[in-house]
Amino acid sequence: MKKHTKIVAIQSDPISSINRKTDTTLLLALEAQRRGYKIYYYETKNLSYSNNKVYALCQEIEFNESKRKFYSIKNTKLLDLSKTSFILMRQNPPFNMDYITATFLLEKISNKTKIFNDPSAVRNIPEKLYSINFLKLMPPTIFTKNIYEIEKFRKKYKKIVIKPTHGYGGKNIFFVSKSTSKNKISKYVKKNKHVMVQKFLPQIKYGDKRIFIINGMVKGAIKRIPKKGSIVSNLGQGGKAFNTSLSKKELLIAKTIGSSLKKNKILFAGIDLISNYLTGDINITSPTGLKNYKDLTGKDLSIDIWNCLESRF
Repeated sequence: MKKHTKIVAIQSDPISSINRKTDTTLLLALEAQRRGYKIYYYETKNLSYSNNKVYALCQEIEFNESKRKFYSIKNTKLLDLSKTSFILMRQNPPFNMDYITATFLLEKISNKTKIFNDPSAVRNIPEKLYSINFLKLMPPTIFTKNIYEIEKFRKKYKKIVIKPTHGYGGKNIFFVSKSTSKNKISKYVKKNKHVMVQKFLPQIKYGDKRIFIINGMVKGAIKRIPKKGSIVSNLGQGGKAFNTSLSKKELLIAKTIGSSLKKNKILFAGIDLISNYLTGDINITSPTGLKNYKDLTGKDLSIDIWNCLESRF
């Protein structure tokens, strides 16, 4: 099988889960199509290693943003992924053993095709845990599954938030105050194992900022405001997106993290800030928000990503 110079394989969640109004993966796929690439789509359950090759059972997809059903499946085939031009890793966390296994398999062909984000980098930069390198830019934060440590932290800061270390999308964020029972905290930790524990920032009621970093450069941002009564601003949890600008401090934080990500071969990332503090969310597995940014500003950052991909490799 000769290498087809115009094939993009997308490793993601079930295609039926794509939200045409907000999905960044769709935006990236549409721009690839405009550049003449065929799109092949697969899930990690269809990824295999055999005879020194990495295969995926893929669906050839044609996207059409203007139609009610915005994609059509042209055919299904077993694809030698080393013959593709690019592979986009776009499945959502949890960052579990299935996810880690996929990074090892794709790493086997990273010298034969172009993969973004780099699979070894995705494996070695586990999002929230990577923020340990930037604690000076964050509110007081610890990582633990020790109830005594959490209780000591709560006693000091009164109001705290606890997040699953490998969670995503604002899911399962637990607000803890003086009145929260220790039993509830214990059940949460038992379910989620190691967690991120952080001083609560009441400024979240005014929103956070999702900042987009491409090849180490700060390219734009949106403001996300939680729905009434919520402390979670993620768009998938009812938050609303607004146009925004960055303060000097926010820009400095983003540039600092962007420089580190570039050194670690991360092409595209989204980071979240509340009131000039990094929240610890350094999203590299499947960053979102580009469609909202395009709707608000008219700027399509998927073009920047593809320009970078095609010139970088």
